[in-house]
Amino acid sequence: MEKRKVRNNIRKLRFLHNEMTQEQLAEAVGVTRQTINAIESAKYAPSLELAFRIALVFGAPLEEVFSYTSEEDSTG
Repeated sequence: MEKRKVRNNIRKLRFLHNEMTQEQLAEAVGVTRQTINAIESAKYAPSLELAFRIALVFGAPLEEVFSYTSEEDSTG
C-alpha cells in the first residue's frame, strides 16, 4: 500500500502575506503556535474545519494550501 501524506504551503503563504508569523496565524484560526508549527512541518494533519479556517485566512482555496499526495510523488 502506497503511503500518503498531507502536504501544505503554509510557510510560503505566510511569507506572501506580509511575512505573517506562526503566532499571528495561530491567533487568527484559534490554535497554538505549536499546532501551526506541527502542521507546517507535516507532523500533524489538521482537522477539516481547521484546514478551512487556515485557507480562509489566506483567502485561498483549500487545494492551494493543502494537498494529499504519496510520499513518492513529493520532492520535500
